Order: sequence, then structure tokens, then C-alpha cells
Amino acid sequence: MFEASGIPSPIAKAMSDKGYKNLTPVQEEVFKDDYSGLDLLVSAQTGSGKTIAFGLAIVENILSDNSFFKTPKSPEALIIVPTRELALQVKNELSWLLASSEAKITSCVGGMDIRTEKRNLETKPNIVVGTPGRLKDHIERNHFNVSNIKTVVLDEADEMLDMGFREDLEAILDTTPDDRQTLMFSATVPKGIANLAKRYQKDAVRISIGKSNSQHVDIEYRAFKIVMSDQENAIINTLRYYEATNAIIFCATRIAVNHMTSRLTNRGISAVALSGELSQNERNMALQAMRTSRARVCVATDVAARGLDLPNLDLVIHADIPRTSDTLLHRSGRTGRAGRKGVCAVLVPQNRSRIAERLFGQANVKPIWAYPPSREEILKEDKKRIVENKILEDPITNEEQELVNELISKNSIEQLAAAYYRLIGKDLSAPEDLRNPSDKSEGRSKGNGFQNSIWFELSVGKDDTAEPRWLVAMLCKAGNLSKRDIGSIKIQPKVTFVEISEETSSTLKELAANKKPIERHIMVKLLEKPPENFTSNRSNPKRIRKGGRNPDFMRSKEENSRHFKGKRKSERWKKTEKRKTKFSPFADNFIEKDFSVDNLNSVKNEPLSRRKRQKKNFASLDTNFKHKKKSGTLKIKKTQETNNKTSVNKRAKKKEN
Repeated sequence: MFEASGIPSPIAKAMSDKGYKNLTPVQEEVFKDDYSGLDLLVSAQTGSGKTIAFGLAIVENILSDNSFFKTPKSPEALIIVPTRELALQVKNELSWLLASSEAKITSCVGGMDIRTEKRNLETKPNIVVGTPGRLKDHIERNHFNVSNIKTVVLDEADEMLDMGFREDLEAILDTTPDDRQTLMFSATVPKGIANLAKRYQKDAVRISIGKSNSQHVDIEYRAFKIVMSDQENAIINTLRYYEATNAIIFCATRIAVNHMTSRLTNRGISAVALSGELSQNERNMALQAMRTSRARVCVATDVAARGLDLPNLDLVIHADIPRTSDTLLHRSGRTGRAGRKGVCAVLVPQNRSRIAERLFGQANVKPIWAYPPSREEILKEDKKRIVENKILEDPITNEEQELVNELISKNSIEQLAAAYYRLIGKDLSAPEDLRNPSDKSEGRSKGNGFQNSIWFELSVGKDDTAEPRWLVAMLCKAGNLSKRDIGSIKIQPKVTFVEISEETSSTLKELAANKKPIERHIMVKLLEKPPENFTSNRSNPKRIRKGGRNPDFMRSKEENSRHFKGKRKSERWKKTEKRKTKFSPFADNFIEKDFSVDNLNSVKNEPLSRRKRQKKNFASLDTNFKHKKKSGTLKIKKTQETNNKTSVNKRAKKKEN
């Protein structure tokens, strides 16, 4: 079937051995005889088989009627991709496709030893795959001769422009021959890509497979409404509900990636991190762990996961709402590849619903709005998976039959079923309880999460520098509590009163009963009733909530002015304001000035300001200096001083002699 379409027999056999039965639409379009040797601008959804498509285009342009590659003077094809992972992935994909055609492929990416890459380029490979920065570096150092390039491929061209590789791309394309074939592959074709194609392509044929910027038919989009503080718990519940073979979680920052990876690992979920701060060796190890099923969750940033094609990736979770519709489609395109079905879950905090709706509208995506999977739904799905486990359908082998008979003879069917249920369920992480974002009272205030509370007394107070910050940490550690289980904290000079949820206070009760310290010398005591003159802040309707307003600050200006005890304007300030005021004899505020002798004397007797006193002192010094200069007394003093100095010097010389 492949040979009938004009594909060389070695390549057709490799595709058949890999499980390919038919060419995808983008592969059929690119490999048409009408487009042979022409420049192409191809836009297609992620996972549509673009790598095989430009691999076939390279074969058609370089091999012509031959079936095998020959050793060239210098590389004949150049493939430029945005990230290291995608470069290595493209190299591996083309290696099995062109292995029977004796094609030699090498890669040049950042993070790898540049001397090793130089030696690989000296072996005269047929195809070079690399990232823009490293390829430009090799060209400038004369390690890479591009004079024999016949085909240039720009994969994920839109992402390369977004990442700031425009100058590097232009520098590389300017050095390649003018008669080359240029192929641009991109999920979207924004204005920047169109301008780049207009400059470096000749009469390019525009190929668009499917509707660009539209919903992928093999991806089910779900928008989960959450409370912002429940983001991590919602991710854990989503992973537990679907139990996908492989899943990827997109976070906005590297810090968020590391934090989420640690949280999942602590919960017993095998996860790896993928971000820009990792070395190439660490990235390869993380991806290898996903491919060998040693890890089933990858937590990554946008750039690091661009173009990744992980096997059996059935679930994509957006921990943060994507900034643009293109980002949403690119992220989601990691699943639903090569005909497989996938799920894309977007976590939408309650205060960002409109932003998410606008984003979905721009991407032409119609998600299913719902709440994250609850604890009950997850447990129900677990039971369903256990009952319908395909391992129960496998036939019993002869080697297993003897052990099966022994187990049946010694145990009842109920015991064996219970053991099977426990064995499967012991490795499953416990689901989390999530709050309902539609509950306004719960969404507005964080609440303490408990109705009934009891009070404890700690033998530490203000005199011992007690602070809520380390008291909460100490209570959580000693009493197996969370922050939600702790209510009011009243610190007194010698002791501290703490309100704890009655449901989770068993550990502290035990410590109080056994009179054991919770930390070093700090003892805990159970109170029969709340301390006097203290009530829970949680039950106080007049308490100031976060984002609320204190009624004391809502008074009118007149009322506030009565209680104002701060400094008023000084008399000096008021006088300066009066001096600035201009009076006109024709104005209503004109006041005739009194220039009587009494008034002038009162003005003279007023206390001077600090600045005026300084000016007066400097003026008096200046007048004294001028007076002495005129009278000659200053000159006489100077001559006396010089005479005294000369006489002293003469006496000193005589003594020396």
C-alpha cells in the first residue's frame, strides 16, 4: 500500500513494521507529486504525524529515484526545532524511519558536548537536527558546512519565534543556499510566521490540515471549578480518578514544578520534573523514566514540554490557566496523538471563570464544566476498576494452577477476594476532600473546617517569646494537625490558650492525659470550658475578615476629627500660609493692615525661627569683619601673629646651634 503511493520500499517496510497502515492527511498532502521540490507552509494540529511528513519530503528531494542514501560531501538536510527534547525525539523518529535507507543522522543541541558534536559533523551525516542557538554556533565556528544543504525544515516554527529565536533563524537561513527547499511546519500560522515565510520561501504552497485553532476531535476538554487553595488537592483527585497510564501536569513556573513534584512523590505517586533548570542528562533520565513506566506523571513547564510525544499519554492537567489560546492547544496536544483518545483538564479558580471562558472562546473549545472528582466518585471508580480488571480475564497457566489449588484449599473465596482488594488498594493514594466553590460563605472566608472545638492550655506565653507562627508549626507536628484544625490562639504572659477541632484532637488529648510535653518543656493541658473573657473569633460576626472592612474605619470625617490626637499644623506653618495669601483692595477678603508703632513693636518682639536666627548671626559676623577691616585692627592682629611665629623660629634655631 505504501509502495503504491511512491514511498521507497525500504521506508515502506519500516513503516509497516512500526504498525502504520495508512498515511495521515498531512503526510499524504506533503508527499504529493505536485508539491515535489516546492516550498511548503504547513499548518496542522499537534499529533498529526508532521515528523514523518517532512521525513518523507526530505527523502523525495534528496533520494529522487534512489532507495539508499550516499555519503555526501557535507550535510544535505537541516531540521531546526525549538527544544532539545524535540530535537532528540525527531532524531529517534527519523532513525527508525530511514534506518533501512542507510541514512546517517546527527543532532546538535545545547547542553551537550560541543566537541563530540563537531566530531559527528566531520563524519559527513546526511541529516542534521538541532536547536537554533547551537546550530548558529557551529556555523560561526566553521564546524558545520551548509553549502550543500538541499532541504531546510522549521518544525514548530511559531514556538521558535515566541521563544525569541528569530535572529538565530534568520542568521542560519541567510547562510544556506538560495536554491534550497524550505518547509515550515507549525500548529498555527500567526503574522510572524507569515512574514518569515514571505522572506525566506519562494512561492510557498499553503497546506492547512483541519481547522487551525480549533478543538481536537480526540481530546475531551474539561474545566474544573475549584477554590484556589484546593489547587493541589484537585490535581491529586484528578490523577486518582482517571488513573491514566501516563499524565502530564503543566505549571507556570519552575518553583511550582518542583513543589508539585515533591507533593506527588510524598503522596506515593511516581512523578518526575521537567523544567529549564535541569541539565540535558537529567532531562533524558526523566523522559526515560516516563517511557519505561517507572514514573507515570510528568510535571513540566510550557517550554520544556514543547513537542514531547510520550507514549500512552492519556491525561493533560493545566494547573494554571494558559495565557493564550495557542498555548492551550499546544499543551493539550500532548495527548490525543496518532488516533488515541485523551482528556484535558483545566483547573479554573472561582475568581477566574470569565478569563477561562474567554480563553476557551478564542480557542474554539467547548469544555465540559464540572467540579473536580470528589472522594466518593474516586472510591466508586476504584471499585469499578478492581472488578473490571483485565488481569482477571487472563487464563490460568499450568505453572500457576498448583498454587491456585493450594490457595483455594486453604482459604475461602471471600478471603481471597478481600486479599485481592487490599493488595490492589494498598498502593493507591487516598483522595482529598475538596470544598465547594459555589458555597459563597466558604469561598469568602477560609473557615476553620470544624463545628465543635475544645480548648487547650500550653505552658508557654509572651514571657517565653511565644508567637503564633511557631506555635502553629509545633501543634501541627506534635498533634498530627493541619492549619484548618487550629482555631483561635490567645497568648498570655505565662500561658497560651489554643482552640482545636474536637474531631482531630485525640493526639493532644492523649499527651495531656499522660502529662507528656509536646516539645521540650512545653506541657499541654485540656480545659473543660473556654477560658474566661475569650470567645472563638470564628464565631464572632463582627470580626474583620480578609478583604473586609472594619466598621470603625467607615466613620464620617467629622466623627473621625473628634478623636484625632495627632499633631496639628504649627503656628509657623500657618503664618507662612498667610504670607502666601494675596489680598486685593477690591477683593472681599481685603483687610486693611495696621502700621501703628505698637503693631510694629509686637512684630519685632515675636520669636525668630531657627532659620532666621542663623541668617541674623551670619549677618552680624559679616558686619564685624567689615568693620575691623576698615579700622585696621584686623591688619594689626595679623602682623602680630606673624612676628610671634618668626621669633619662636629664631629661638629654636639658636638652641640647635
